[in-house]
This record gives sequence, C-alpha cells and structure tokens, in this order.
Amino acid sequence: MSQTAFVTALQKVTTGDLALNELIAAAQQLSNTGQHDLARQLYQIWIAMNGDHPLLFIAHFNCSTLLAQGGDAAGALASLRAALAVNPDFAPAHINLGSALEREGNAAGAVEQWKAGLERLAAITGDAVEYKITLLKQLSRVLSDNQQHEAAEIALTQCLDLGLNQRDVVEQYAAVRLAQCKWPIATTPTKLTRDNFVSRFHPLSSCAYSDDPLQHLGLAHRYSDAVAPAITSASDRRNATIAQGRRLRIGYVSSDLRAHAVGYLMANLFEAHDPKQIEVFIYYCGIPAEGDGINTRIKSAVEHWTDIRTISDDEAAAKIAADEIDILIDVNGHTRDARPGIFARRPAPIQVNWLGYPGTMGSPYHHYIIGDDWVIPRDHEIYYSERVLRLPCYQPNDRKRIVDTAAPQRSDHGLPEDAFVFCCFNAAHKVTRFSFERWMAILAQTPNSVMWLLDYNTETNTRLRAAAETYGVSGDRLIFAKKVPNPRHLARYPLADLFLDTAPYGAHTTASDALWMGVPVLTYAGRSFASRVCASLVRAAGAPELITTSPDAFIARAIALATTDRLALHEVRQRIIANRDTCTLFDIDLLARKLEGLYAQMADEYHAGALPRPNLANLPAYLDIGVNIDHDSAEISAAADYHDIYRAALAARHYNTPLQADARLWTENEIGAADAMPARKKTLAA
Repeated sequence: MSQTAFVTALQKVTTGDLALNELIAAAQQLSNTGQHDLARQLYQIWIAMNGDHPLLFIAHFNCSTLLAQGGDAAGALASLRAALAVNPDFAPAHINLGSALEREGNAAGAVEQWKAGLERLAAITGDAVEYKITLLKQLSRVLSDNQQHEAAEIALTQCLDLGLNQRDVVEQYAAVRLAQCKWPIATTPTKLTRDNFVSRFHPLSSCAYSDDPLQHLGLAHRYSDAVAPAITSASDRRNATIAQGRRLRIGYVSSDLRAHAVGYLMANLFEAHDPKQIEVFIYYCGIPAEGDGINTRIKSAVEHWTDIRTISDDEAAAKIAADEIDILIDVNGHTRDARPGIFARRPAPIQVNWLGYPGTMGSPYHHYIIGDDWVIPRDHEIYYSERVLRLPCYQPNDRKRIVDTAAPQRSDHGLPEDAFVFCCFNAAHKVTRFSFERWMAILAQTPNSVMWLLDYNTETNTRLRAAAETYGVSGDRLIFAKKVPNPRHLARYPLADLFLDTAPYGAHTTASDALWMGVPVLTYAGRSFASRVCASLVRAAGAPELITTSPDAFIARAIALATTDRLALHEVRQRIIANRDTCTLFDIDLLARKLEGLYAQMADEYHAGALPRPNLANLPAYLDIGVNIDHDSAEISAAADYHDIYRAALAARHYNTPLQADARLWTENEIGAADAMPARKKTLAA
C-alpha cells in the first residue's frame, strides 16, 4: 500500500466511514509491504474513533500483534488487556496475554491467564475446542517447566479427551508421567490404547522407558519423518565440493551451549580445538544466555557465532550453506529446542549426530553418529541408522569446572554422620520402577545406609517415600538434596560414599561430575546407547570393576561395597582421584585431536564417494513390534533372547506382508528360513 493509500484510509477513519473489515484489509496490506508502524497507527486511530464498536476487541487484538512485532511489549500487553476488557470471552487474547506474561518471566501470571481463558469457554464450537486445546497445551507446558507435573498431567488428560491424535500432547503426557515416577508409565485414563501411546512417545522419553534399541530406532525414524521430513531446498548441498587446501569448516548446531549439561561438557572442547586444523562455526538456537558464564566462555573460544533462534529453518539452512560448512554437527538430536528441519534441508554435505541425544536419529539426513567402543560395540551397530565412528570415550569434559571452596558437612544436608550414603543425582524421569526396586533391595540389606536423591518436588518425593515403605524400607531413608548452584552441588558430591546409577537411562554428565569429585559410580550396562554411557565413563576413568551387566550383579556389588568390601571401595575412590589428570575421561586434548581426526576421515570418505547412506529399511515393522512389548512389566535388558523376540515377530509379519532384507535381524538367511517354514507353523506364527 502506498503512502497515498494510507492517507486515504486515514481520512475514512476520521469521517467514520472505514468499516472494521476494511481496516483489517488496509492494515494487512501495509504490513505485507513492511510498513508495520503505519498499520499500527491506523489501528490506534480507528480504536480512538470507535470506542463503542461491538467488535472493538478485534482491533485491540490485532494492534497488540503489531506492537509486539515493533518491540513494544508493554503496549502489546495493554492492547491485549483492552481486548479482554471489551470481550472477556475472547480466547485468543487470553492465549497471547499468557504467552506475553511468560516471556516477561511471569509464569504464575501466565498460568492464571490461561486458566481464566479456560473458565470463559462455554459454547461447544469448533473454534472453542481449538482454543481450549491451545490453552491447555500452554498451561501444561509452563506447569511442567515449573515442576508442577501433577497439575500438568490433569491439563494434558483434558487435552487428550478432546482429541487423541495430538502427537505433541501424547509426548508431553508420557514425559510428565516419567517425571513423576508414576509407574506403570504406559497407562492413560483416556481411550488411547497402550501401543498407540507408546508408539508416539518422544524419542528421549523412550530412552528412559525401555532398554529396547530396536524400538528406539523405529521411534526415532517415525519422529524424524513427522517433525522434519527430508526435503530438497535451495540450501541443499549434498553434492557440494569440500574445498581442499583450507581448514575444514565445522558447524555445531545446539540450543544448549550455556549453563546446561551439554554446555558444561563442551566448553573446554571449543577451547581445545586446533584452529590450524578446523574452523569452528556455532549456530545457537537456545534461550537467551547473556551473562551466562559457560555461554560467554564458548563464544570467546570460537571464531564464528551465529544466533539462529529467531529465524526459520530455511533461513538458518541458507546461512549455513552460505558459510560453506563442510561438516554439520547436530548437538541436539531429539532433544528440546532441536532444529531437525535445518538438517532436513541438507545445508552441509556431511551431517553428524553427536553428544546431545543418546541414540540414533533414524533420519535419512544424518550420515554418522559418534560413539565409542563401549557405548556402541561392533555388534550393536544394527541399532543405528547412521554409520558409527568412535572416539576413545565419546563424551568431552571440562577440566575447568568451578567447585565451591567451602567444605560442606553432612549435617548441612540432613545426612547422618555415621551412615553409608548411597546417592543418585539423576533426574526423576530416569528413575524407573526397576531401578527403584534395586535400590530398595540394596537398602534392605545395608541397614545403616541412606539414599540421597535430588529434590524433585513435594509430590514426587512423597510418592517415592511411600513406594519405599511398600518394599519394607522406611521412607525416611530417602533424603532429598535441595537444588543449589552448580559449584556448590559439585562440592557436596564427596559427602556420598557410592553413586548408584539408573537404568535404562543412566548418568551422563552427572556421572562425569561424580567421578571428577572422586565418587565411585556403580552402573548396570544394557543394550541401548543411554544405558551404556555411564559404563563408558566409568571405564574411561579407570574403574571398570564398577560396571555390572545384570540386575542381580548390580545389587550384589552395591551391597558388598557398602559392607564387606569397604577397603576395595576406598581403593577405587583413591584411584579415581589419582587418575583424574591422566585418565581418558578427562583428557580433553586427546578427545579434541581424535575428534578432528574423525572429521578428516569423514571428509576423505566424502571425497572418495563413500558417504554413508542411512539404513532405514523395515523400521516401521521394528517399531510396531517394539511397542507391543510390555516394558512396564519386565526389563527387556535382562532378556537373553532379545533378538529372537524380534526375529519371531518379523517372521510372522513376513508371512502376511513380505519384508525385504535389512542387514539387521531380517537377513536373506532369515527370509529363506521363514519362506521354508511349513504352512501350519506359518499360520501359528501369524
């Protein structure tokens, strides 16, 4: 719209001849040509001239959007409140006002606003249902972020009652049940069936739910296809030339390069990278982190930092392509605030999954995953769509951790002075029924002992104490550690005698922290990536005797270390402390050199035309089989016939719908054996 057209519209406003629909059209034309301020002025003048208009609330609402776009947060809030003053039943204003309050840091105000919006919804209309779903989603998300999981679960249950096929709601519902230690996890009060529920877990939740890497692979594939299907775009560089004679350009995409577990792990790596070998580019997609010490360290250590939080996947991919990145590292994987859509656009010729997510991406656009020979043994490569490359230990660590110098005392944290203190500082969603049962078996046989856990929230703490009583263990023997700043948290680790890991999602950064502070970590290694990380770290710290491979061995070893083998535990503790400056786990320079070597290997393979092609064959079948296994009833990690369970189910499926060989469990030999099966046995199998 030209300046003249704006003046004409303004004249009609002042004479009272501009109808609301004409106002909206004129303002939209102004916005479409980048004249947002003129559009905002037009609305404000119209509002001033039409104070009695029955649809005035719509003008206030649209004006609030323009004010927000112009950076006037206070004005946008005032316009939304004005809209609700005219029409308290206008749900979109409740939704946006709650979101604006949340951005201001007023989570409580946001929750109250969304609750008010829900209470005003009376008529059952299509729009009302959509508004209610949106309000419930916003409400549940903020409640979850503020550890109010019980209230979040109620909101999500209402959401599912309005529509079962909401992938994001199902994902969040599973996450809040895990976070509350509400066992069994895979149960809902809605019409959602168990297999339908589990098949739509978020991949990260699935890592905590089961030690079933074939199910994880199938679920990761379904999720990647749902949120970021592979596309061809202007930024697609799958056949780009990697220039020789210059440093490799390595791009890291992450939302977590700040005071976050991943940020703590990676800060020292960026300082250790050899600028003669690689040129580092960071593409940051996380929350604002101004004043964050870890974020500041990383920014200072790298050559290029680009904030992509506020730009689209297309724009971010175009920026990465313009930077001619050779190897793009997905540091998020399937975690919060990830940007898989960027990788789906193939802005770099080589794309890698590393560190942030403990498992396979199951995507057609991640070529490599970086692990080590413990996290992904050779015979476990079938659980990954990517080609596996290995470091001595896959996890980097920060040798510059800041530890509070004040020496803590057990009495400061409610710990008995003379008791044996077991601890686990893993998040609540990692505490499965099976891990908890093992802990209780250990406590039952070590009478003068306590279990020191993170303070989750009042509801979850109470639930765990009540669960302890059902195993014959006093709930008072569970002691919850209040959240404190990270330096103080690290300083209190040595008050514990032995860290007991969870399974299947074990300790990662928490294990490294414990080992850095000299606390032995006992772990039970399973099959999946998440279940083997802790064992990799313990081994790299020089204490392989703390790795067990069965539930019974884990229990027996913990009891022995707390009773008859105290001298052995002391020796391990002293060895971990003595090895801190020489062990593989904390050798950041070794990891940096080996990682740079892997990058060079990837480039060489690309030049040779040997870029890996992700193996995605039969993944829907593996997922369907996995979701029909009841992981709430028994730990599949203890099943010796794990592969046989899948092969039998694949054979039954093959009889009804032939499956092609996939180089995993369903090989040409398996197909031949299934095709040769007598008809009667095929019928029974089907």
